Amino acid sequence: MDRAAEAEFSEFMDGRWLQLVRLGYVLTGDRGLAEDLAQTALARAYACWPQIRRAGDPDAYVRRVLVNANHTRFRKRRVAEQLTGTVPEPPLVDVGDGSDDRVTLMAALMRLPVGQRSVVVLRFWLDMTEAQVAEALGCSVGTVKTQGSRALAKLRACPGLGEGVSRELL
Repeated sequence: MDRAAEAEFSEFMDGRWLQLVRLGYVLTGDRGLAEDLAQTALARAYACWPQIRRAGDPDAYVRRVLVNANHTRFRKRRVAEQLTGTVPEPPLVDVGDGSDDRVTLMAALMRLPVGQRSVVVLRFWLDMTEAQVAEALGCSVGTVKTQGSRALAKLRACPGLGEGVSRELL
């Protein structure tokens, strides 16, 4: 890669880092994993930056790589089952700003399956259209609609959210 392309990528990376970490955090609920996902997405983008730049929408490419890396991370992780007499409560997620609504929302998001969480985050957090979400996730628009509908129904059923699930919270 020539110096001009490296400088352009460096500027792109500096401008997108925080946005990618936030997206990764909403998908994983863990800042460390979010930073790993953002770093993975940017490393893959660096490897083929000239082609990405010519394609015209590097943001969409990097978001898709990040979402796919999250799915891959989830698939590769093998969870050893440990049987107990009671179901443990999921830990509360610390988002740093102390907002009760956001803490409740993040906890509810972490209870969603990965696919549904990805649809909700891309559709409502990043305000992408159903077609854009389908393209980013590599699925059909119908799948996006189904997963989104199921996810919103689960979020509405969560205590503390109910009908308060809206675009303003996301």
